[in-house]
Amino acid sequence: MNIWFNLAPALDAILRRAAAQIDEFESDFDPRLLPADPRFGDFQANGILPFARRIRTNPRALATKLVEAMEAQQAIDPNLIGVEIAGPGFINFRLLPAFLLGWLQRYRSEDELKAAAGRIYRGRTIVIDFSSPNTVKQLHVGHIRTTIIGESLSRLLEFCGARVIRDNHLGDWGTQFGILIMAVKRSAFDLDEKVDDPLDAIENLYREGNEIFERDERAREEARAELVKLQDGDPENIALWKSICRYTYAALQAIYDLLDVRFDYVYGESFYRDQVDRVYCELQQFHIAEESRGALVVFHRDHPRFNKQPFIVRKSDGASNYSTTDLATVLYRVEQFAADAIHYVVDPRQSDHFEQLFLTSQKWLAARGDTVPELKHIKFGMILGEGGSPIKTRQGEPIKLKDLLNEAVDRAYGVVSTKNPDLPDDEKQQVARTVGIAAVKYADLAHNRTSDYVFSWDKLLSLEGNTAPYLLYAVARIYSIFRNAGLQPGEGEEEATAFETDTEAALAAKLVAFVNTLSQTLQDLRPHILCSYLFELAGLFSTFYNADRVITDDPAVRSRRLLLCASTLRTLETGLHILSIPTLQRM
Repeated sequence: MNIWFNLAPALDAILRRAAAQIDEFESDFDPRLLPADPRFGDFQANGILPFARRIRTNPRALATKLVEAMEAQQAIDPNLIGVEIAGPGFINFRLLPAFLLGWLQRYRSEDELKAAAGRIYRGRTIVIDFSSPNTVKQLHVGHIRTTIIGESLSRLLEFCGARVIRDNHLGDWGTQFGILIMAVKRSAFDLDEKVDDPLDAIENLYREGNEIFERDERAREEARAELVKLQDGDPENIALWKSICRYTYAALQAIYDLLDVRFDYVYGESFYRDQVDRVYCELQQFHIAEESRGALVVFHRDHPRFNKQPFIVRKSDGASNYSTTDLATVLYRVEQFAADAIHYVVDPRQSDHFEQLFLTSQKWLAARGDTVPELKHIKFGMILGEGGSPIKTRQGEPIKLKDLLNEAVDRAYGVVSTKNPDLPDDEKQQVARTVGIAAVKYADLAHNRTSDYVFSWDKLLSLEGNTAPYLLYAVARIYSIFRNAGLQPGEGEEEATAFETDTEAALAAKLVAFVNTLSQTLQDLRPHILCSYLFELAGLFSTFYNADRVITDDPAVRSRRLLLCASTLRTLETGLHILSIPTLQRM
């Protein structure tokens, strides 16, 4: 194992090998290696205490035997990593200046980091299902989290070696189209007529149709009939449906371009409409589904909540629903993509649906003899307004995402103009666009994804605190150091020697911790862990820069401090790029 890049798992493996040579240790011994308080080292193994308690022996004596066994194996170079026993039996590992220098010299670029990180998930195919709006509605503020979290997780997993397939599973084949086709026919709305905002017109028409649907039983029957006709391939309804989809796809893509979000596939529910009969047939063939009140349903009778709550895969009127197409989607991803895992970035209101979908899929795929992929629902909290209620317009409507992003750019332009009034206007516009969009994205990612958070313009555009403007400014500041020195990042490092000052060593250790941060972020797919690391790194760099002059007359000192500047720049940019945030060389 590469002790340079995969330091934590390498130390864990060394501890386990050493324990295997000692009679007292059993095969289930867990060293419990964790990042340490910097006062005591960089990593600490604290698993000896509970193990010693279990076998009723002295933990410090046991720790001493373990350290002696590691030394006997010569698995750790004492010139690179210091090992000591502390307290009642903790084992602390401290990265020495020679290791820190060697690590920074070994990983000098984003590509080198990515090549090393690529070993973590190499060979795995992961489908990320995110954004997935209904195509009769505009993207609004409620779509921020799924879209931004989904893109950042896709980039994180790609960086760590996975083959990632981004799939935007649009809601383009459900009940809403029965309602909308009914509304189009009743109003004689011309879908080919050019209007300023076609998606807005479609959304208004759907809203009007839904109001009729809710209050009029005949309208409900009419909408259901139109949906069945659509699903049966009626030429008129298919033509109307295609026109509606044309209206919406272009509008959606404009927002995705603004957010720098991309998809490998846009396979909506409609893509699977000719595969639903296979779902019905096989679920019955394997005795997973049954008829109930005219519908085809799945009961999970061994489940405490779903034993009486049916998972409906074909409605009593013969129409499919999103449960049907979701099942067809799982099978397609297994057969066509050979997916090892499928992650759904969807809000928690769909928790019951996904739990039943996963249970049904697992039984179905197992009965077919297919490899069952890991199925994971990646939930997230709500975005709240200043008063703690869901963020909406003054009229009580969800804020359109395009309006929110445009306002972010406008507000960022005001900040840029105030902070740097002499900047040419075209450069102000470019900086404002980058900063404004980045501020919205980072504000979302910086919060624990399962928690609600309050949306605040003042906070997200602030140049202080854990914000995108603060980190972008930190990047620009390091670029200015190299410009003022007449150098490019990466130049002038040739004579670097081991770090000497406390601030140099603290910054270098934080840079090495980038790898462990990636592992922690991957563990539960929480981007805020990476955000917190980048914020702390920028703070440590500021402390270093204020304490230690970079451009000095001593070549060795200048070289190692330039190395620290370049390494910080590389790590900040790498982390921000993983979060799908572009950087700037000037602000």
